[in-house]
Amino acid sequence: MRYITADEAARRWGVTTRLVQRYCKQGRIAGVERLGSSWRIPEGTVKPDDPRRQEHASAPQAPSPRPTSSFQNLMPLMGTAYVPGTAEAFVASFANGTRASVSQAELAYFSGNAERARDLAAPLLKSDDAEARLSACLICAFSNLTLGRINDARFALDGALGSMNSEMGGGTPPEVAAMAVFIGNAASALLHLPAPKPAQPAPDLLPLLPPGLRLFACYVHAHRLYLEGAYEQSYGIVLGAFAMADALYPIPAIYLHLAAVMSLMALRRTDEARRHVLAAWDIARPDGLIQPFGEHHGLLGGMLEAAIKPAWPDDFKRMIDITYRFSAGWRRVHNPSTADDVADNLTTTEFAVCMLASRDWSNAEIAEHMGFSVNRVKECLSNAFRKLGVSSRKDLSQFMLA
Repeated sequence: MRYITADEAARRWGVTTRLVQRYCKQGRIAGVERLGSSWRIPEGTVKPDDPRRQEHASAPQAPSPRPTSSFQNLMPLMGTAYVPGTAEAFVASFANGTRASVSQAELAYFSGNAERARDLAAPLLKSDDAEARLSACLICAFSNLTLGRINDARFALDGALGSMNSEMGGGTPPEVAAMAVFIGNAASALLHLPAPKPAQPAPDLLPLLPPGLRLFACYVHAHRLYLEGAYEQSYGIVLGAFAMADALYPIPAIYLHLAAVMSLMALRRTDEARRHVLAAWDIARPDGLIQPFGEHHGLLGGMLEAAIKPAWPDDFKRMIDITYRFSAGWRRVHNPSTADDVADNLTTTEFAVCMLASRDWSNAEIAEHMGFSVNRVKECLSNAFRKLGVSSRKDLSQFMLA
């Protein structure tokens, strides 16, 4: 295991060395070791909550919800504020067990290794641990989409969507209901399916989730607002989520930045969209977390071609490979479930051009944005019209993503 000093931990966490030493003395950092008058801390360790927030409160505070669930096994990598570049070390810091298995499956999935993610998560679909089981439903559903195993994807998806009813019967602890709502909404939003309706009204459960998962829930909400055409509101949710974050949670941050790109491109605010896609890539690249970019390609309005491809051509090729495999499985679940007919026979470039054209971008604007000639834009549109059997731009929207 690799270690860092208290000074290095202080720089990474944005606190004083003295506070880090205090955490060490209080036994609030797992795996810490004392070396004379100094300490060494396992690399990838997350900053503990600061007790001074409670000690120096100026007035009595209403007690916050204290779920009986530890939330240790519910998408632990997604919910952790680790330093970019240390994801592998963070996952390796766990002893063998359920949390280690879930976090290993997460890292494999977000790194674009769907087969390893599925192999690690599949045994957990039958786990007695609700957190691990729900995590496995989400990971297996989307890993199997990428692998083209549609029946397996549907089975896991049914587990994710059905959890909102199976885990929300009478007497269910609210934290378990919060987990079920979180997983069900995340699965349905990413597939552009209607939000699952629980058998009984669900209370406001967001505050029960740990901070990192609350941020991802904000991404899900922003994604839904985008699908409804509420682009300004969607972008506002993203900005609000970043404003309330107490630290950098890399995986939610990547997804939030990509949600911002989606709405900003719909609003034709390309400079801001470029900043967000590069911010997402700055967070993702040190750990190779490439999967989210492949998942979102069709929604990003050619921004991967414009901002990523010129400087990182090899990474862009990987993103496109993920896009083809993921979107093929995505459509086989989405289209029959919604009666939509999202195009499945266009190249990724043709799809990006058509997304912009369906939003009334001119050929010249598309060419400038994507970095190629007007003639190539015309060629892409001509090929798309032929493949889709349409004759005008206004007919494209029925085959595009929202």
